[in-house]
Amino acid sequence: MKKLFLHITLFFSLVCFSQNEQLAQYYYDKGDFEKAKISYEELLQEIPLNSQYFLRIIDCSQQLQQFESAEKALQQRLIKYNQGNILVELGYNFQLQKNDAKAKTYYDQALDRIRKNPNEVYGISNAFEKKVLLDYALKSYQTATELEPNFNFNYQIGLLYGQLSNMEMMIATFLDEAFANPQNSIRIQNQLVRFMVDEGDANFNELLRKALILRTQKNQDIFWNHYLSWFYVQQKEFEKAFIQEKAIYKRNPETLANIVNLGQLAIEEENQEAAKEILGFVLENTQDLELIIQANSYLLTMKIEKASEKDFTSISTELDALLKQFEISPFTLSLQLIQAHFTAFSLKKPEEGKAIVKRALELQLNDYQVAYAKMELADILLFEEKFNQALIYYSQIELDLKNDVMAHEASLKAAKTSYFKTDFAWALKQFKELKSANTQLIANDALEYFLLINDNTAADSTQTALKQFAKGDYLLYQNRNQEAVTQFQTILKNHKGQEIEAATLLRLGKIYEKKGDFALALSQYQMIIDQHSDGIYIDEALYFSAEIYNKQSLPEKAKPLYEKILFNHQDSIYFVEARKKFRQLRGDTNL
Repeated sequence: MKKLFLHITLFFSLVCFSQNEQLAQYYYDKGDFEKAKISYEELLQEIPLNSQYFLRIIDCSQQLQQFESAEKALQQRLIKYNQGNILVELGYNFQLQKNDAKAKTYYDQALDRIRKNPNEVYGISNAFEKKVLLDYALKSYQTATELEPNFNFNYQIGLLYGQLSNMEMMIATFLDEAFANPQNSIRIQNQLVRFMVDEGDANFNELLRKALILRTQKNQDIFWNHYLSWFYVQQKEFEKAFIQEKAIYKRNPETLANIVNLGQLAIEEENQEAAKEILGFVLENTQDLELIIQANSYLLTMKIEKASEKDFTSISTELDALLKQFEISPFTLSLQLIQAHFTAFSLKKPEEGKAIVKRALELQLNDYQVAYAKMELADILLFEEKFNQALIYYSQIELDLKNDVMAHEASLKAAKTSYFKTDFAWALKQFKELKSANTQLIANDALEYFLLINDNTAADSTQTALKQFAKGDYLLYQNRNQEAVTQFQTILKNHKGQEIEAATLLRLGKIYEKKGDFALALSQYQMIIDQHSDGIYIDEALYFSAEIYNKQSLPEKAKPLYEKILFNHQDSIYFVEARKKFRQLRGDTNL
């Protein structure tokens, strides 16, 4: 009974203590520093060693300009616990009073502590960083490293150089650390990407490129070829990355997997010329069946995407020849599914397409292969307007591969199926959930459809225009592009000036662009820019127009469109690419 009473007492003590801590934090966040200080002093009495409570008391005193009180408490703490970081706090207390000479005295004392005992660097450097005293934090790490060579603070030093805008030293420090400790490479690359994309000035990419090329020339280790290849991939310069990957392969011809992956990236970024060259190299230099199938699959997918009806016979012949050469087996599943999709969607023979998939499902497939095959079968059923049957297969994939990227893709396709059926209430619920998907492409796609349904339902409760729009999208899905154009043009005619107009213009623009009719595409985007500048599609219209002009080598027309995205649409998913391309056109750097 006594033990039970003790446990109950301890429990309530902890609850009360936790509530007191929350109350102190509440006062602090609210800016009521008088009450926050009193609350933290009470907490510190309970746990005198808690440095967080103590420093909050000092912070509150400084916010209240009670500098003498703060200094007295710091001096007492220093005498009692002899912690080096307190010297930094004392210096900062004087800095707040504009007494820089006195502040420097304490900061120098803190550095002297590190000279006497390098292990003190952790607390002292952390205190300097928290106070944004970056030069002193840098000096702390450098001092400790000079005295204790086993210490490694290169990553922290690199970050500090970056914060101090010393890009050359940041790059040099990071690259040296990556080479010395390759296990840190990914973390370092993540930091470099931040400066390349999010925070860097216009010259950063050029500085990094030159530093990598210099290391490649001075040091023959293929580590630098890998790094340079990585850099060029970030810049989407796949031809240059391919040169580095070929150099790596010639010196270490064990696998071509990295080159195949590079080809896939080039395809994803719609650089088909680079992709063909890269995958052609793979086919010339490997006997690995898996890589041969993979490369041929990518090449055929590209070929089908750009094919016109006159190319269909040769594509069919090529598919038949490859499957005859490598046979029907789990190894050639990707080729079989490409053949099924081509047969159903391009040749308009869905029954034959389904037969190919069902034959594949009879093979000894693993879970992922089964999911890929079921996805294709569902896609063909959707093509045939067998919506409910398609939903069954998408649901099976969702259940079989929970939380996997493929499951999210199946969820997105299921949502689109509901949308095509004009079951907008259910589709909206699914798209809402998918907006927060881990895969950015799926999240963006889901957000687009969510906004489309939500906005047009609010504008027209009968959803008349939205139903017609969904029909146009379904015709696009079926590769009935000309019928889709007619459908969208009818929407423009019948619903002029309504909410659906901007989305319809955007769809037509993308169709014309895909057909290569860039003048007509630009006219659709221009109508969005002129008539729907306050709508949700304006950034897309600006970006797609800029891209067309850029590809046509008309920088004087592309540049102001990119610039409008930078100044007026910072939340756009195209912001980063627009900024990069604007800088290129402005001639800031050879990115």
